[in-house]
Amino acid sequence: MTAIAAPTIRKPAVAGLFYPGDAATLAAEVDALLAAVPAAPGPVPKALIVPHAGYQYSGPIAASAYARLRPARQTIRRVVLLGPAHREWFPGLALPSVTQFRTPLGDVLLDGERAAHLAALPGVVMRDDAHRLEHSLEVHLPFLQRLLAQFTLLPIAVSEATPGQVARALAAVWGGPETVIVISSDLSHYHDYATAQGIDARTAEAIERLEGGELDGERACGYIPVQGLLLEAASRGLRVARTDLRNSGDTAGPRGEVVGYGAWTFAERG
Repeated sequence: MTAIAAPTIRKPAVAGLFYPGDAATLAAEVDALLAAVPAAPGPVPKALIVPHAGYQYSGPIAASAYARLRPARQTIRRVVLLGPAHREWFPGLALPSVTQFRTPLGDVLLDGERAAHLAALPGVVMRDDAHRLEHSLEVHLPFLQRLLAQFTLLPIAVSEATPGQVARALAAVWGGPETVIVISSDLSHYHDYATAQGIDARTAEAIERLEGGELDGERACGYIPVQGLLLEAASRGLRVARTDLRNSGDTAGPRGEVVGYGAWTFAERG
């Protein structure tokens, strides 16, 4: 008899910090954030850009885009999630070797087959250290767990990569309506309120033109995965819509130094 390998699990690193560590409290908070977003007409998005700060700061902004996935609760079965690596530097894009990601709401199974497919691409590496403490991916999982009936996850941490590498990775796992792409990024950091509003408005305009060339780390911490999505979205003729653009001074913080947050949906033209 062939032995079945035990699952390997990436445990939560920021539960109790960026979001509640108690399952019931977390579920209630995410549900409340989503319930505050009015229903909107239009197609289900193929891709999202959403922020990744503590829920008290960026949760309402993230929810404004996530809520657009409600009609696809039973349809979406795979989430491709990309975010910037804040704690580890490495060349390229990093996949984890674990089989599951855990949150207080339970374990999410990783898409091992698609990960193996991606691992064959140039610039894609296997690095658990890139994921172990990374918050830019983890904070999105509770939203997805409350929204979607059942899904597998393909988590990708992005460090010293090019937009072209990201675009090629996205193209390789693009799939159909069963797959949604989620790009994790905050916007400007630690400017005063008015300065941040100006910088973030220009960033939003660039995203909405599907032109990411002017973006950099001062404008968006996840600018490389954002640029990669914009390349792929332009090549496929996707339509982009802003769902929210605010900063921490609008939600839960003082206005002397703020962090910017924006959310966008990308839909295929029908």
